[in-house]
Amino acid sequence: MNIKKHPNHKLYIQTLRRMSPEQRLLKAFELSQFSRELFLHGLRKRFPDLPDDEIKKIYLERLNKCHNRNY
Repeated sequence: MNIKKHPNHKLYIQTLRRMSPEQRLLKAFELSQFSRELFLHGLRKRFPDLPDDEIKKIYLERLNKCHNRNY
């Protein structure tokens, strides 16, 4: 791993190792929720005139594409 590109990687690993399994799982859930919110925010910004149900439809279609890449 290139340290110049990821200068905090060692600190990140040390932090993860100090966390309990429960804390790591909760952090994973938190990051998953954050990424969903960020994705939806980006869609709303890109398509400001679409109603929420259309945004959610696009969100689910794009998410489905990501999950089915190997098929």
